[in-house]
This record gives sequence, structure tokens and C-alpha cells, in this order.
Amino acid sequence: MLIRKATKKDSSAIVSLFNIIIDEMDLDVIKSLDRSKLDIVFQKSFETQEFLTDWAQTTVAVENDKVVGFLYGYSFENEKKINKLMHSFLQDAGLSPSIVIFSDPEAFPNEWYLNSIAVDPEYQGHGIGSKLLETASIVAAKQNKNKLGLNVDWENPRAEALYYSYGFRNVGLTILGDHNYNHLQKNVKNNL
Repeated sequence: MLIRKATKKDSSAIVSLFNIIIDEMDLDVIKSLDRSKLDIVFQKSFETQEFLTDWAQTTVAVENDKVVGFLYGYSFENEKKINKLMHSFLQDAGLSPSIVIFSDPEAFPNEWYLNSIAVDPEYQGHGIGSKLLETASIVAAKQNKNKLGLNVDWENPRAEALYYSYGFRNVGLTILGDHNYNHLQKNVKNNL
């Protein structure tokens, strides 16, 4: 398995994995949209340098030339401009520019926020998620962040237990749409 920075060519595979997370979030605004048009918004986003390396960092796990996992995150300071850039593609996809897909703040101050991490269900249980989490800690440290944060749905205690086993701890509550999430953080070492 190879862990590497994502490229524009990976965008369709990333969108497929990103949709696993979007489905789990169960947001009303998403349910009301044409998903094929929303996929265009996501794909255009993950084709930009801002999403891949500049404002955010997108990393993929590759097995036999197939993207089987990804992570996407950013520093707290970049969240608003990341969301604004994504929303700028609504009209390109034939959606109303007045739609707000992600309106709730997710990241906590002074952290590198792990917005999304997903592994293809056929490849789960092979350590791919662990390697991606390890990579997220390295990225956070390289960006001079001492904390790595993420949100985990109250309805997913199994995932929360997994994150706890990697050193994350609950530091607060986040509400996204109509779902409650625990905001977890992990200290990362900046000894690179």
C-alpha cells in the first residue's frame, strides 16, 4: 500500500469515498439535492490546488493502482475559505448558488482539522485507516499544529472507541445539521 498526496486525477475516486461520509452525515440539505450535481461540486473542489495542497491537504491510500482510502483536512484558519471555494462550484454544477451545503463550523481553534477520512469497505480491516490517521498527525505537525481534531457522530460509538485507541479525547460538542458530534482531539508532536 502506498500513501501519497492526492492529485487532480484522484478526484473521482476521492468523491466516491467522500460520499460514504456524506451519506452517514444524513444532512437534510444533501437529501434535497441532485446527488450527481453535488458530485460535480465535490469533484471540482478536489481538483483544485487549494483542496489538494494549498489550503487543505488531501492524501490517498493506493493499492494496486486503485485509490482505496483518503483523508482530507485543514488548519482551523482555512475552514471558511475552503467552504466558500466549494460553494463557488454550485452554479457550475447547475445548482443554486444560494444553497449552503456546509454551514456549521467544524474545526476548533488552533488545530489541524481532519474533515474526512474514509476507506473503501472492501479494504477495511487492513490497516489503511491507521496509516491515514498516522499521516494526519504528521501533516498537522508539519503545519505547526499541536492538536489534531475531528468530529465523531454520537450514533457511531464504535468509531469513537477506535479514535480513543489512537489517543484522541473528547474536548467538546459540535452540531452539524441535526446531528450531535463529539469533537475529539489528539496531541501531536512537532519533532519533525
